[in-house]
Amino acid sequence: MVSRRSLGRQFGWLWAAYATSAFGTWLAFDSFSLIAILALHAGTTEVSLLAAAGLAVGAAVAVPLGPWVEFRRKRPVMVAMDLIRFAALMTIPAAYAFGLLSFAQLLVVSVVVGAADIAFTAASGACMKALVRQEDLLVANGRFESTTWTATMLGPPIGGAAIGMFGPVLTVLANAVSYLLSAAGIRAIGGEEPRPERTAGPRLRAGDLLDGWRYILNHPTLRPLFFNSILNNGLIMAASPLLAVLMLGHLGFAPWQYCIVFAVPCIGGLIGSRLARRLVTRFGQHKVLIAAGTLRACWSIGLAFVGPGVAGLVLVMAVELGLITCSGVYNPVLATCRLTHTAPDRVARTLSAWSVTSKASIALMTALWGLLAAATGPRTAIGIAGLLLLATPLLLPRSDRASRPEPEPARSAA
Repeated sequence: MVSRRSLGRQFGWLWAAYATSAFGTWLAFDSFSLIAILALHAGTTEVSLLAAAGLAVGAAVAVPLGPWVEFRRKRPVMVAMDLIRFAALMTIPAAYAFGLLSFAQLLVVSVVVGAADIAFTAASGACMKALVRQEDLLVANGRFESTTWTATMLGPPIGGAAIGMFGPVLTVLANAVSYLLSAAGIRAIGGEEPRPERTAGPRLRAGDLLDGWRYILNHPTLRPLFFNSILNNGLIMAASPLLAVLMLGHLGFAPWQYCIVFAVPCIGGLIGSRLARRLVTRFGQHKVLIAAGTLRACWSIGLAFVGPGVAGLVLVMAVELGLITCSGVYNPVLATCRLTHTAPDRVARTLSAWSVTSKASIALMTALWGLLAAATGPRTAIGIAGLLLLATPLLLPRSDRASRPEPEPARSAA
């Protein structure tokens, strides 16, 4: 048995805050689309616009936030982003109660929440690197990954039951409260956080907005990981709504069956995240990164062959289990590698640029694959995405000596 490693009280509060908001987010999964459909009688075009615009515009709004976050204390930024998300989401049940809810409001709230998500992610990565020793980063990221997959597995079914009994607005309210509790958890971290020193002048310049991308693209390890991540995640997410159309529309599966085949395989994420540290200890970070990154690209092509009945459900569950297990190993190793190879004064900008590009590319590829499915059918479009995914491992870094980890600054005794 491997003993459970303590990462300290401060990390415990950060983890608790993350877990609370993660469960709230997955509890309210797809709630905006359901509100648009059930309460506002929106059509397919409007629902697609809501999903794509929230990602794309939120990412565009967040572009200047990376450099802004970099030179501020991270915990106050995280608390502020939690409170902004809480306030924005609370406007939805309030407007609904008074009969004033509109599609435009849903769109604005999705943009605000999306931009705040990116700023929070950038600040939390820098916060974790400051709180956790470099040798413990993989353990910390593994715990976050386990929490993510637990929330993914439990949140949508519970949220779906709540929506069935009380309507989708209740899950939005629960999500809002989760951000309020997350802010309280971050405040409870305690200790003194030093203010970062700005070396390039007191004001944010236009050129600073691109610093995160410059750093990634000039880094021999981060650059291939960045392109692999963007393409892989974009193709997987672009095929997701098409699979829903194929299963719920063409093949006639019930909504509960569709939910089950994606909830149950999330156990693979728990297994993978628990295995990540042991595999890295035995085989090394680079070998695990390459192996898991390659294996996770091999599963999605199987979704193009899903058929009706029990056999179709089993096929989807098997494919998703394989994909999620490999992702459960890969994601914490990637997150650790990314933090390890990023200079301490570049973390927020780097993570912000990464998140902005990821969200924008997912929005763009989702829209493109929607057009492709309209021309060829959802099954063909899913198959093309799966074939392209098979090429993504070629973007992974070939050598583990591409760069040395950035040195960790000396820590003062807590």
